[in-house]
Amino acid sequence: MKALKYILFLLLILFIGFAIYIAVQPNSFEVERSRTINAPVSVVYENVIDFKNWEAWSSWAEADPDLKITLDEKTRGIDGSYSWEDKDGIGTMKTIDTKANEMIVQEMQFAEFPKSEVIWKLKPNGVDKTDVTWSITGKDLPFGFKAFAVVMGGMEKQIGPNYERSLEKLDSILVADMKKYSIAISGVTQHSGGFYLYNTTSCRMEDFKTKMQEMMPKIGAYAISNNVTMAGKPFVIYHKWDEANNAVMFSCCIPTTSKIVTEDPNILTGQLEPFKAVKTTLKGDYENLKEAWEKTMAYISTNNLEHTETGPMIESYINDPSTTPNPADWLTEIYIAVK
Repeated sequence: MKALKYILFLLLILFIGFAIYIAVQPNSFEVERSRTINAPVSVVYENVIDFKNWEAWSSWAEADPDLKITLDEKTRGIDGSYSWEDKDGIGTMKTIDTKANEMIVQEMQFAEFPKSEVIWKLKPNGVDKTDVTWSITGKDLPFGFKAFAVVMGGMEKQIGPNYERSLEKLDSILVADMKKYSIAISGVTQHSGGFYLYNTTSCRMEDFKTKMQEMMPKIGAYAISNNVTMAGKPFVIYHKWDEANNAVMFSCCIPTTSKIVTEDPNILTGQLEPFKAVKTTLKGDYENLKEAWEKTMAYISTNNLEHTETGPMIESYINDPSTTPNPADWLTEIYIAVK
């Protein structure tokens, strides 16, 4: 009997000691992780701002196949939210503030514990990378929350590794998503032709991209400064593509509603007569254009069509990369004149 009293007394002391230990734990916590994501800042922002994307890269969902995620009617932007349920309880996450391509502020509540503040900070790192910092902060923690945190090994141990894995998965998912592309050959169609403004040059193939990026804005700037109405999307006409001699001659063009007489000797006016062509649409990064051209030429050959040697060969850029950040969403139309 005396031994039992000693045991109970010892347990009481341990319990009191544990309670004191919990009581003196900090009344707040903060966990933060950072990673450089190999995607433009706008691509990262567009993914993170919408909760419908989170399950794909959530390390918690990866580790727990029984995790139940419920998307609310609104998942994107301010007031967008979702909830989840696992063996430990029910949690909710809601976006309460944003600054496009810079910051996202969210509010998280798990079970009956106090709400925590979650902040994403995004900073461009060059052209195609983003430094991402993801943090969570809790304040005025009650005794029960601190007890839970102690039993679970601390919030750093509970959240830190999951943040690291989630950021790793986000990186790989975005990189893979940006590489997606499709090539669709529409077959023979009629190009309407029309007037256009253009400038022309020839260069080595490896310099083509740089030259085009220099020339196309000059055409656009001329049109804007002279109040020229654009009749469609910018395009390139290929006059020569000579891989054997590493040479390409091309014109950067902007379609116009009428013939424009220019005063700049470097900006010229041209006209395309309507012509029959095989049309191909590439959805994806421009690095896949070579394959799209090759498939179009193969289609012409397979279907016993005859390429018009002196006819137009056009690459039309349907959307603007500056407003469409994900290369997987870029649209390019190819027209090769046939007899």
